[in-house]
Amino acid sequence: MEAYFKSIEGSEKWCEIKPINKGWSEDRKYYAKDDDGKEYLVRVFPYQNDYEKREEAFRDLQLFNRLSINIPKVLSFGRLNENELFSVFSWVRGYDLEEKIRELTEKEQYSLGIEAGKILKEIHSINVSVPMEPWEIKMNHKIDRKIKGYKECGIKISGEEKIISYINENRHLLKGRPESLQHGDYHIGNMVLSKDRMLGIIDLNRVSYGDPWSEFDRIVWCADISPYFASGRINGYFDGTPPEAFFRLMALYICSNQLSSIPWAISFGDKEIKTMIRQGENIMNWYEGFERFIPKWYIKESK
Repeated sequence: MEAYFKSIEGSEKWCEIKPINKGWSEDRKYYAKDDDGKEYLVRVFPYQNDYEKREEAFRDLQLFNRLSINIPKVLSFGRLNENELFSVFSWVRGYDLEEKIRELTEKEQYSLGIEAGKILKEIHSINVSVPMEPWEIKMNHKIDRKIKGYKECGIKISGEEKIISYINENRHLLKGRPESLQHGDYHIGNMVLSKDRMLGIIDLNRVSYGDPWSEFDRIVWCADISPYFASGRINGYFDGTPPEAFFRLMALYICSNQLSSIPWAISFGDKEIKTMIRQGENIMNWYEGFERFIPKWYIKESK
C-alpha cells in the first residue's frame, strides 16, 4: 500500500496505513501515522476532468486553517495517479459524539451543544468573497429540484402536502439572506469528543457557500439523539435566544432537506429509506403539522 501513496510528499515516513470504512461519501478514506507519531486523514477520489474545480475546493478548505477550533487542518492536495486525486488532513482524535453523548448528563449535552454552536459561528465568520448570484435565486432553484426529485422518486412521506406548502409559503424569507463559507454537513454525526471533553469537528468534504442559517437543516440528527444538544447548538450560535425569523427559516431548510433525503436514501437500501421516512414523521410531530414554527424539542435554557 505504501507504493500506492508514493506521489504524496511525506508518505515515505508513514509507518501505519488503515482504510476507514465509515460514512456516506464515495471517497476512499485512510488513516495514516508517520514515524514521528503524527496522524493524518487521507481522502482519495476519482479524477474526472474537474481538477480546477477540486483545486478551488481545496483552497476553500485551506481557509479553515485560520481557525483555532479543533478541526482538521488541510495539508496537501494533488494527483495521486492518472485516475485519482488525493487530499491530506491532520487527524482529529476523539470518540464519535453520536455514541458518546448518550453517556453524558443533560447539562453536559447542552453545554456541548453551546460549544458546537459557537464553533459554527466561528466557521461562518471567515472573511470570504461569496458568489455573485443572490442566495434567493440559488436556493429557490435548489428547492424546485428537490421537490421535483421527491415527487418522481415514488416514495411518499407522512404530511408531504404540509411540508411542501410550508416551503412554498415561506420562500419569501430567502430574499436578502447573506452567504458565508459553510461546513456543509454540520451535525452530531460529524463531531468527536476527546478524552478531555474537547469537541472536534470532522468531515470537510462538503464545504460550500450559502446562507449561514441553512447549516441548521441537518439539526434533525442532533435533535433525534439529544434535544439538549440541539437546543444548545442554536443558543450557542446566537449567544442566547435567536430571532423568530431564524426559526421560520430553519423550518424551511429542514423541510427542503427532508424532501431530498428520500430519493437520496433509495440508493442505500430499505434501511435508510425507513430511517428517512421516520425522520419525516418526527418533523411533522415536532412542528405539529406546521401549526407552529418552533420545534417542540427546542429548550430556551438548560435545565
